Amino acid sequence: MNASISTLLAHKGAKIFSVPSTATVLDAVREMNRHNISSILVMDGGRLIGLLTARDVLTRVIATELDPSTTRVHQAMVTDLPTLTPDMFTLDAMGIFERRHCSHLAVLDGSRVVGVISISDISNWYATTQRAETESMRAFLT
Repeated sequence: MNASISTLLAHKGAKIFSVPSTATVLDAVREMNRHNISSILVMDGGRLIGLLTARDVLTRVIATELDPSTTRVHQAMVTDLPTLTPDMFTLDAMGIFERRHCSHLAVLDGSRVVGVISISDISNWYATTQRAETESMRAFLT
């Protein structure tokens, strides 16, 4: 069940959604809503510089009464990002999620972003794998 991150990306898809750091928080939220995602990468010139999550918007913008239509993403994003590589495994990711209290990790191949993995992606992978194994055992036993 401990799958590689590259396997997980192949299963879920490796679409990357991003905004520049100069975008407004409102624009970033609209982009997240359009793609039904709860975080978005912040890229400048093809380089990953941060991550903005729905929780960041709530705690760093709304709760501090900043205007999302004028506040820039770079004012609210997380910059101290833990990352994964495609050759790491789901247990590695779970350890990072636990230690860093985060729910989204960018996947980098060198300096190139190749995807994002969330704790939900891993939960879904484990659930799907468990169902498949259970069905396989049932088929074998009958």
